[in-house]
Amino acid sequence: MDETILVQELGQLLEFSYTDMLCYAGPFSRAGVASALKVLQRAFAALSPNHPPQRRAIIVRAAFDEPGIRDGIEAVTRAVTDGRYTVDPGLVRPDRGRILQGFAFQVTVKGRTATLLMRPGFITDEFFELTAKPERDASDEAHLDQLNIQLARQLLAASAEDVYELAF
Repeated sequence: MDETILVQELGQLLEFSYTDMLCYAGPFSRAGVASALKVLQRAFAALSPNHPPQRRAIIVRAAFDEPGIRDGIEAVTRAVTDGRYTVDPGLVRPDRGRILQGFAFQVTVKGRTATLLMRPGFITDEFFELTAKPERDASDEAHLDQLNIQLARQLLAASAEDVYELAF
């Protein structure tokens, strides 16, 4: 079963599945899209627990610009198009180590803001090093694709609470 997330727009409920988000983003960042889904699930549960938030009232700040995360969030919120998605290097948390330092987000719904930090244990050194490699050959790309698929599956199998810790 494909996980979904709900938002409201013009009085209608809009339901987006992981597959919907991936269709928007494309197949090259499955893990990024899975991460975006978990960010939104975690934030919405904390900031709008009784009903899906208004799609165009969601503001997102990210510590770094990862295309899959950005596109996944855009598919659900249209925050990039509307200028409500910004990359803020000030959110980077060096105290969390080189792998996790950039996996920090702030989501605002109706004036309430939550900071979300990815928990350890999802992003491996191997995945991180390969994504950062400036020039990858065909073998590297094939291996990265497999790691991306594995990470996406791992993220989707976990609850949003297990993937992202929450701070207000």
